[in-house]
Amino acid sequence: MSRFESIDPCTGAVIWQGAAGDVGAAVARARAALPDWARAPLADRIAVVQAFKAAVQARAEDFARLIATETGKPLWETRTEVASVAAKVDISITAQAERAGSRSGEVGGVRQVLRHKPHGVLAVLGPYNFPAHLPNGHIVPALLAGNTIVFKPSELTPAVADAMADCWAAAGLPDGVLNVVHGGGDTGRDLAAADIDGLLFTGSAHVGAALARQFADTPGKILALEMGGNNPLIVWDVAEDALDAAAALVVQSAYLSAGQRCTCARRLIVRDGAEGPLLDRVTTLIDRIIVGAPFDDPQPFMGPVIANRAADQLVAGTQALVAQGARTIRPLTRARADRPFLAPALYDVTGLSGLPDAELFGPVLQFTRVGDWDAAVAAANATRFGLSAGLIGGDAALYDRFWTAARAGVVNWNRPTNGAASNAPFGGIGLSGNHRPSAYYAADYTAWPVASLEADAPEGGIAVGLSAPLPLAGGAGGGVAMGERS
Repeated sequence: MSRFESIDPCTGAVIWQGAAGDVGAAVARARAALPDWARAPLADRIAVVQAFKAAVQARAEDFARLIATETGKPLWETRTEVASVAAKVDISITAQAERAGSRSGEVGGVRQVLRHKPHGVLAVLGPYNFPAHLPNGHIVPALLAGNTIVFKPSELTPAVADAMADCWAAAGLPDGVLNVVHGGGDTGRDLAAADIDGLLFTGSAHVGAALARQFADTPGKILALEMGGNNPLIVWDVAEDALDAAAALVVQSAYLSAGQRCTCARRLIVRDGAEGPLLDRVTTLIDRIIVGAPFDDPQPFMGPVIANRAADQLVAGTQALVAQGARTIRPLTRARADRPFLAPALYDVTGLSGLPDAELFGPVLQFTRVGDWDAAVAAANATRFGLSAGLIGGDAALYDRFWTAARAGVVNWNRPTNGAASNAPFGGIGLSGNHRPSAYYAADYTAWPVASLEADAPEGGIAVGLSAPLPLAGGAGGGVAMGERS
């Protein structure tokens, strides 16, 4: 059995070691636990998830410090992640009641009832950028619906997954209902091919497309894909006294979490000739950004990217942009060759053709100038992705035009592209998802609806389309006597 380890990206220290899990055994445990958990009253399942919330809150600071150590994210940010994990419980209970609860009524004098059933054993594949919050967004709704879970976290953040499992154990979740199986890509592929009833995925478009191909022959299994984006941010007709705020929104959109959010802005689009005052303010802010370790004082705005390999890929990606003619406004510099701390980067790609429609998952923003509004919208939509898009500036009429034209599942106005409400659906189109939005709408894909017409006693008759009744045997019309042949 192969072993692997988790590395603190800031120091290179090993913080977790373990063996790859046994997928077959984990699925078997989930399958064995399914009947009792699915039949448990909803009130009992709610009580367990509420106890999970209490366990998370009781361990909040230690949990936040663990996430910070394993991901390199600043402590201020991981504290908000832990708070989101706890908050997901009440939101999910409300969403379950609204979107997957029972309903009854009457149609034509007949009682009509809508109920929902769990799919069964669901696999959850989690990402490294929000190793607690994002898989938790699948797990809590799935458990409320009565499913059992096999959770494979990112191989880069196994310690966080174990801490989450400890919270569920403390909450009294029955054995086998949630099973953590560690491993790399091979383990994920094995889990996707196992005896499961569906898979809930958060990660890259490349892996999501592979899963879609793998599940093409099994339409009876639910597949929910939450993937990345090559997200556009248009800045247009901003008043001079709002330029500082606009620049702050650009920087937050592009560089929050070291650019490791699927909703981060990757492409900044502005009117040609009007970009100067905005860029002056953006670059001033970039130069002030503190990049550091999670527990530094003062706290950094952003930490490292997740690992050296990710940093190497980002450096190669920006070198390719420059080779294609991009003008460097702020380079993607690396403070230490042996650690993945990257300074936020900005490149002017105006007029370049053939640029890759790819998600550079890090602190890299590409800037382009366009001649008019129609060109701005066309540039925004020039992507196979469709997760997040934003407009800064303009008026309500312009925003309405932008909202109507934007191909994205999250469309914001005068807010960062990476701002999303937890009580709203979250997801995208194209390479960003398969029309199964998560967050508040996770209740939709963790249960399936069953529509019923019901009566307390048999009620029925056939009014048309029948011949006259046959006469009874031995009646006046004649019949066949017992023992005779007809």
